Amino acid sequence: MYQPYPASGQGPVMPPQGPPPQQISNAVKLMYAGAALSAIEIIIGLATIGSLRSAIKSQYPSYTESQIHTAEVAGIVVAVVIGALAIGLWLWMAWANGKGKSWARIVATVLFAFNTIDLVTLIGRPHSAVSLIFALLVWLAGLGAIFFLYQRDSSAYYQANSGRQR
Repeated sequence: MYQPYPASGQGPVMPPQGPPPQQISNAVKLMYAGAALSAIEIIIGLATIGSLRSAIKSQYPSYTESQIHTAEVAGIVVAVVIGALAIGLWLWMAWANGKGKSWARIVATVLFAFNTIDLVTLIGRPHSAVSLIFALLVWLAGLGAIFFLYQRDSSAYYQANSGRQR
């Protein structure tokens, strides 16, 4: 007997998976902490503009006042834009990893690699001590999240959710 394929083109919808394991929940909490730390980092960067000016003067003693001002403004604009982007990425990764999207673990890992490179290069750029401390705290939140994302229970959660339609 002939039975045609379903016309909608969609396969069966799988029942929803249970709640995420504790490792995923821990990673998501650390991602929210990373977003909060990134927001605080922006605020502190704006509050410590004077120390940025001093750092630029000490690193580039031949700069004129105009060049120092330009470098200071550029540094602040870049910090605010990158910080706002970082907050959005932290929140997006928390949502996607909490839902068990397997691509999100890979994206989070790549973003952590970029964050590591940024932390290392920060040491060679003019910065205040407080901004370096917060950059390190943000990096540690990312390291903890990555650690939890690659635990055995987390991997099983991603695998269980990889074929589900939501």
